[in-house]
Amino acid sequence: MNLQIDASEWLNTQAPLSLQALRGSVVVVTAFQMLCRGCAQTSLPQARSLHLAFARPDLVVIGLHSVFEHHEAMTPTALRAFVHEYQLPFPIAIDRQVPGATLPATMRAWDLQGTPSMLVFDRQGDLQAHHFGHMDDLRLGALLGQLIAQPTPETP
Repeated sequence: MNLQIDASEWLNTQAPLSLQALRGSVVVVTAFQMLCRGCAQTSLPQARSLHLAFARPDLVVIGLHSVFEHHEAMTPTALRAFVHEYQLPFPIAIDRQVPGATLPATMRAWDLQGTPSMLVFDRQGDLQAHHFGHMDDLRLGALLGQLIAQPTPETP
């Protein structure tokens, strides 16, 4: 599985992010769609809370807007308004649409079943969780606590 984010655009960051460049931090990627009720009501508020609660070297939260339905309604302009209204401060990648395909590039490469979905990477960049649906706060907190407690990898 290709574990890079294939984005057409990024919001809330000066430059595109890569999982390779974030090695040393625990990374949580929350895949969502604006018109997904579960995303708006549970997963995005959870991602916002994580982003605000942890120091950046320990935990990096990334949103991945993966549109696989209602393409006409979920444009980058609409997403920017959504991000402003919901006060989402973390970096958000707009998953690159593939001409002629229903699923965007990262969603397809990561084998995501839908939204919300969450992927959690440890400090070494290894995938530790690939979860479809909203992950319970306690389960997620236990996993993140274990991963944050791991030592930062040595830089070659």
